[in-house]
Amino acid sequence: MRENQKMSSIARSINFSFWRKRLTLLLCVDMLLFVMVAITFAYWRGQLLPEDAIVKKIEITGDGYRNWEYIQLLEDGSYISYKLYEFLKYLVPSFLVLLAFEFIDIFSAMFNTAEIRRRLKPLNDLATKAEQISSLDASHFENLREAISQVSPSQTDLRISTGDKDLQSIEVALNNLLARIQESQKQQNRFISDASHELRTPIAVIQGYVNMLDRWGKDDESVLEESIEALKNESEHMKELVEQLLFLARGDSGRNTLKKTQMDLRDLMQEVYDESVMIDEKHTYKLELDDKEAPLFGDLAMLKQSIRIFVQNAAKYSPEKNTIRLAVKATETSVSYMVQDEGIGIVEEQISHIFERFYRADETRGGSAEGSGLGLSIAKWIVDAHDGTIDVLSRPDIGTRFTITFHRG
Repeated sequence: MRENQKMSSIARSINFSFWRKRLTLLLCVDMLLFVMVAITFAYWRGQLLPEDAIVKKIEITGDGYRNWEYIQLLEDGSYISYKLYEFLKYLVPSFLVLLAFEFIDIFSAMFNTAEIRRRLKPLNDLATKAEQISSLDASHFENLREAISQVSPSQTDLRISTGDKDLQSIEVALNNLLARIQESQKQQNRFISDASHELRTPIAVIQGYVNMLDRWGKDDESVLEESIEALKNESEHMKELVEQLLFLARGDSGRNTLKKTQMDLRDLMQEVYDESVMIDEKHTYKLELDDKEAPLFGDLAMLKQSIRIFVQNAAKYSPEKNTIRLAVKATETSVSYMVQDEGIGIVEEQISHIFERFYRADETRGGSAEGSGLGLSIAKWIVDAHDGTIDVLSRPDIGTRFTITFHRG
């Protein structure tokens, strides 16, 4: 009860301070408007004087504002008068409306104490909880220390629990932190396991061919040629896999730096299209470019790599002679590129997993396609690093379309 009264008193004090500042500000605005109107009126009357007239003195006379007269005494003894009411009758309604709004604003501001109290409540609760925690004796924290010491991040089924209601909020915060640590560790373990599995295959192949060379390759030219070719292929595959792993590891640690420059996305897509037509004669490529420029500020090499990944992915899962469409579009708010194939497609429940590392929807996508399962993960990292979004539309036996959009500003 005492805490509520204390917070209400603070809220009233803050509200009164805001109200006083608001009133002062409105009064200053009114005075400024009054001065501006007076200066404007004096300038206007001065412009209406004869060319040779020189004002010696200005007076305002009359009883009641309806009879006020603005008198300009000239050096030659004559004067020019103007009834101020003729000028004020056009301003008074506007000033009355302005004063009415100001009065309503000031009056309503007097009753903001409840709103201020509501906004202060989280701070008050935090202060109250901190005060409660500071008043606990050492035994409470000893119980908490023992509960923490019994929990290991590797044990996913254990949580911190002391049974002490005073420490319940701290337990919730610590358990949430522990859950995040455990999930991060789980992802790291899965990544290491998958990476080890992927590297084990080419190493085993290389070891097998080396053993075969050691036994028969010295005297058999056909075995020698087959082994050398296999060793070259597997070492190239392992090199690519290691480079992809290093790229993602640098991305996770924030060491992949973007070298951003201004570019036209159409030029980038044209380059990838020309390369694809040159190196892949098994598919038909079609390019559609928007007439408008597609400006984008980003890392040219990385963006080109992301486009290549989507194009190579389309070629990998499309039968020979099928068409792969590439397109770039630009709007007032965004630029985007699209890669669409007529391949075997992806079932709906697998679409949400295709950007996971080492994930390959083998059963859906044919099972025979080669690859590390890291390409789409790398492409997504690059798109995310440029604040882009990826939209995937796919139907089994119809094809897949990736649309990557970058919003401007």
